[in-house]
Amino acid sequence: MKREIVKIHEEKCNGCGICVTACHEGAIKIVEGKARLISDIYCDGLGDCLPGCPEGAIEIIERDANEYSIEAVENLKAEKENQLQGKHVMTSGCPGTVARAIVRKQQIAEKPIKSIDVKSEEKNSSELRQWPVQLNLINTRAPYLNGANLLVAADCTAYAYADFHKDFIKDHITVIGCPKLDDVNYYKEKLKDILSNNDIKSITVVRMEVPCCGGIVSAVKSAMLESEIIVPYREVVISTEGNLI
Repeated sequence: MKREIVKIHEEKCNGCGICVTACHEGAIKIVEGKARLISDIYCDGLGDCLPGCPEGAIEIIERDANEYSIEAVENLKAEKENQLQGKHVMTSGCPGTVARAIVRKQQIAEKPIKSIDVKSEEKNSSELRQWPVQLNLINTRAPYLNGANLLVAADCTAYAYADFHKDFIKDHITVIGCPKLDDVNYYKEKLKDILSNNDIKSITVVRMEVPCCGGIVSAVKSAMLESEIIVPYREVVISTEGNLI
């Protein structure tokens, strides 16, 4: 049958994942860094994914397509919900996924002895307060999340910005992810779960200036809107040269 349906121009797509979050039917996924329509039956052709695309890579066209199926969409949503319930919840297995808080002792800096011959060097200390840090691995009911100031950071930011621990991680619970390589919709659902089950005091998002990093911002804002839990929010952008913008 001929009907209106989404067309994605992959040559224009930067893989930011904003369209994935905007599509309530789950018809779009990021595959190998590009947005793709996974099946005609999931797309209603209404175009909720169009307005947020920063590259204008999406349009609505009329073509021969399978009929939109509400039943298929509901089944897809139920399948994703089941995955969410069981994904990364481990009672055994890889030790690297076990949730734990990290207690940092307050360090008192000793005054260096002045010397003409000896040059004193100040050593930076880690400010990380919990493990794991990957958003995909975070237990959304971990005790350290309750009452936390949450830092949501794109993976590359800590490599680009030299004082990341001191300026951002300090006094925060840190979660990181890559909106270009991971499922931004899963990020959104995970963040909704964190907001719904913990008394989050604030959220700071740190992202790179590149367009694909917009997906992590979209995930956080959508999570707050959909959970109807709005907390103080701050957004910081870092250039590829490692400077604050």
